[in-house]
Amino acid sequence: MVHVLGSRILLSPTDPERSRAFYGATLGLAVHREFGTGPERGTVYFLGGGFLELSGRADAPPAPGLRLWLQVEDVEAAHGELLERGAEVLRPPRQEPWGLIEMWIADPDGVRIAVVEVPADHPLRFRP
Repeated sequence: MVHVLGSRILLSPTDPERSRAFYGATLGLAVHREFGTGPERGTVYFLGGGFLELSGRADAPPAPGLRLWLQVEDVEAAHGELLERGAEVLRPPRQEPWGLIEMWIADPDGVRIAVVEVPADHPLRFRP
């Protein structure tokens, strides 16, 4: 078995500056660290229990199957903030049949991001 000590999602955007503006200013993620210099420098953001690293430059957007799942306390409040900041909202918040309240946004390369609220009575909030 591999003993994993840490992890992060690596994302190489087609336009690093535009993506840094989205993840830092629009989405409001806090910077964990930066490395390198110039427009293709790396930026690592805190992502709840993990990290998201933007580094390098890609010729094409990531595979369409790549999606991010971000849990927030209040998805309605997040929806309002993201609209004010100009985020592309693909679908406003709604309660799903599985009980989570979800909205969907997209980053500048079209990466779909689920912004999710776990209601107080949802099974994810309880330990067996």
